[in-house]
Parts: sequence; structure tokens; C-alpha cells
Amino acid sequence: MRTSVGEHLVWDKSMFIQPLVPVGHSLFLSFLLAASPILVTLFVMGVLRRPAWQATLGGLLIGLVMAVGVWGLAAASISNGVVFSVLPVMWIALSALFLFNVAMKNGRFDAFRGWILRHVPNDRRIMLVVLGFCFSAALEGVAGFGTPVAITSALLIMLGFPALDALTYVLIFNSAPVAFGGLGIPVTVLGSITGLPADVLGATIGRQLTPFACLIPFYVMALYGGWRSIRQTWPVLLVAGGSFALTLLLVSGAGLYSLSNVLSSSVSLVVTILFLKLWKPEPDAAHAIDLSTVEQQEKTASAVPLWQGWIPWVTVIVVVIAWDALHVARIGAMPIHWPGLDKAVYISLYNAPYAAVWKFEPLGTGTAILVATLITALLTRTTLAQFGAALLTTLRQGWLAVVTVALTIGLAYLMNYSGMTYTLGYGISSAGMLFPLVSVFLGWIAVFLTGSDTSGNALFGNLQVAAAHQLSLDPVLFASANSSGGVMGKMISPQNITTGVSVTSLKGQEGVVLARTFRHSLVLTVSIGIVVVFQQFVLR
Repeated sequence: MRTSVGEHLVWDKSMFIQPLVPVGHSLFLSFLLAASPILVTLFVMGVLRRPAWQATLGGLLIGLVMAVGVWGLAAASISNGVVFSVLPVMWIALSALFLFNVAMKNGRFDAFRGWILRHVPNDRRIMLVVLGFCFSAALEGVAGFGTPVAITSALLIMLGFPALDALTYVLIFNSAPVAFGGLGIPVTVLGSITGLPADVLGATIGRQLTPFACLIPFYVMALYGGWRSIRQTWPVLLVAGGSFALTLLLVSGAGLYSLSNVLSSSVSLVVTILFLKLWKPEPDAAHAIDLSTVEQQEKTASAVPLWQGWIPWVTVIVVVIAWDALHVARIGAMPIHWPGLDKAVYISLYNAPYAAVWKFEPLGTGTAILVATLITALLTRTTLAQFGAALLTTLRQGWLAVVTVALTIGLAYLMNYSGMTYTLGYGISSAGMLFPLVSVFLGWIAVFLTGSDTSGNALFGNLQVAAAHQLSLDPVLFASANSSGGVMGKMISPQNITTGVSVTSLKGQEGVVLARTFRHSLVLTVSIGIVVVFQQFVLR
């Protein structure tokens, strides 16, 4: 792999040329300095237990020092990342949070909880599977960006789960579905970045994640209730995980990656609820929900038919799918070539100029979710007072998440355009034949930084392809590994954790959540690496 620009290559002399090994010609030292912003962020959140915005601000400041003092660039890259963080990333998250708060204020959230309690066995372990896995995956399919974590963890808390436990379990559940979240946007971006067929990438990612989709319910149940709970609930764990995994494998393999998660989660949710009509676990008082409090709340709440609890969630799924099918997002969309950054940077690793184009989509997915919120408000006859209260609550809950995500993605763009991410990628790809095992950590790092598998694929997807070509490995497999490894970094991303804690009592305690999820993230990422090694050297 080349580390410098060849003498026969031509570039604009005004371009900034990314140095791959800027510190004393030492890849090891350069790698350590390039990793320092990430290490600082992890240390401040995970060890010092400081809020995510403080951790990411510390990482950004260190990154700025490194970018200016060692690599030699900062400038417009941070502003580009900040704008991208607002639109589309946080526009989607805030719109979905607004939908959640409207459902809270008009009583449909309580009605949904009541419907689940009436139609699902009174057992927290079953609730954990139905809500934390099946329902959360359905929300991930249309929204993503931390929204499923916030909504489903709030549901679990209302059913008696401690806030930290609820958030931890949902963060782990919110792994396998992420690669196809937002109607397959991560796969679409990966195909666009790498030039590889998106349908082939989707099928490969589906094969990589199928075993994890099936096993994740068992993994979380082991954390919650131990082996005893697994023995008592394994049939429903197998039905929920197996139906999701099988549908994911078939749909993604058929080239319909944009619908993979929506269909998989929908099938899993419906099949699991129907299965629970035929099979129920043995009653266990240790895991029973105290219905007295719930019934008292129902008596004091306004009378809302329980079936109406489904209106917000069915509405948002239908609207977003229709929005995508009709290509509404294309209306008014325009590319913005970022001033002072677009093609002003030369990527030494690729021997090519670096584009910086922000896609302005006023009618993107966030707007679709907002429209679904308005339709929900009309269908449920939400009063102006309730609507206004939901809006104020959303702004109060979301402003710190906006700041945190802006800092996080600003750091990601700074590292990307300065060349620090390419130094990290170059260092990891230098592992030679060990690259298949460690390449998944490229995606893991990218999603940790950006909070988005979509952004992670944009960050490192092409680097995986370049490294695979250099090592005579399958480029499709390793581009896909970037996405599959990235989903396991979602549970430790400051953006995801911050959005999740925004509706709980854990605001400001993101570091505590990170400490709980970090080891699980590492275990699952290493497991993905083993699957990729098996695919490369055994199945091919």
C-alpha cells in the first residue's frame, strides 16, 4: 500500500495533502496520536464518568490540536460535520422524539403499554424480548439515530426495569438491526462510496449478521436472568431471534436490502406475539410485573382504547415507507459543495482529491417522521395544549443531544479530512493477513465517533476496499465487514447513549452507561471478526 503520492501524479498545488505517517516516519507513533481523540473521549466518558458532551468536547479539542499541530488541517471540516449532524442526523432523532412525546401527552403511549400488558404474558423477560428486541428493531428500520433506544427503554422503565438496566439491554439489542436501519440507508451509502453493488453488499451484510440476529435475544437474556431464564424462555427467544434472522437472510439475499429490517422486525414482532398465544413460560414471581400501579394509572388516565396505542408506530412506519417509495426526499434536494473543503484535500492513500458535498434534503426522513407526527396528532385528536407541551418537552430533552452529536460528528469530520482516520486505517490494514480479524474495528471506531452506521460506512468503507485489494482479499466482504463491525460500536457511541438517556433519569450519566456496554461491544465485535475470517478463508 502506498504511503505517499507518486511523482507522476498531478494535483492542484493549493490542495492540502494528507500525511499518512506525519510523526518521525513512525507508523506506530502516528497511529497513537491519531487515536488520541478517541482514547480521550472513551477515558472521559468511561473512566471519569463525565457527561457525553464533555467527553466529546475533550476529544474534539485534542483532535484539533493534533489536526493543526501534527497533520496540518482543521478549517472547514468541523463546520461541515456540525451541519451534517443537524440535518439529517438530529432532524431525524428530534422528529422521532417529538412523535414519542406526542404519544406520551395524548395517552397513546400508555395505551400501547396497556395493550402489550393485556396481550403478552405478565413476565418481564417476555416484555424485554417483545419490546427491547422486536419493537425496537421495527423503530430502527424507519428512524434509527438513537430513537429506538430512547422510546423502548422508556417503555421498559415504565414496566419496572431499572433505568440503567433497561438502557443497557436496549443498546445491546440495537445492534444487528442497525446495518439496515432507516430503510437501508447505510447500505446505500456504502455502495455509493465504494462503487460496489448495493444489493450484493446488502446480501453479504445479511449473511454476516444473521447468526447475531438469532443469538442476541439469548445473549441479553443471559445478562438479565442468567441460564435459568434462558432454560425457561428459550422457545420465545428462538422464535423472536430466529424469525428475524431468517427473514433478514431471505430479504437481504433477494436484493431488497432497503426493506430488510422493516420486514424482519415486523415478522418477528407479529410471529412472537402470535406464538405467545400458544405458548407461555411457567409463571415466575421474581419476574412478574406489579400491575397494581399500572392499573391505577389507567384509572386516572383519560379513557383511550388500547388499540389506539399502535397508531403512532404504525403511522410512522407506513409514512416513511411510502415516503421512500415515492422518492419524496428528492424534491428540493440539492448538493452543497462545502466552501474551502470540497476537493481542497488530497487523499494520499487513494491518490485522489477528497470531495466535501453536503446533501441538503428539506424533505428527508426527518421530515417524513414529522409528517407522521402531525398525522398521528390528527388521528388521535391531540389538543393544542398537548401538542405544545410535547414540543417543549422535546426541545428540553433534545438540546443537549444536539450539542453532543454536533461535537462528535465535528470530530469525525476533522479526523477524516485531516488524515487522522486514514492513518488509523493504514495502521490497522498493515496487520497483513490478520487484517480480516481486525478490520471490523475500523467500522467499530467510525460508528463510535459518528453514532451512525451510515456515517461509519462513508468514513471507512472505501478504505476497507483499498486495503482488501492491496492484500488480495475480497473487497465486497470487507466493505460489508465495515458495516457489520460498526453496528457493534453503536452501543457505545456518545450520540446513541445521549439520545437514549434523554428520556430517562440518567441524563448526565452517559459514562455509567458506556462502562456497562463497553465490554459487550468488544465481545460482539471480535465475534463479527471471527465470522469474517471464516467467510474469507473457509467459505471462499
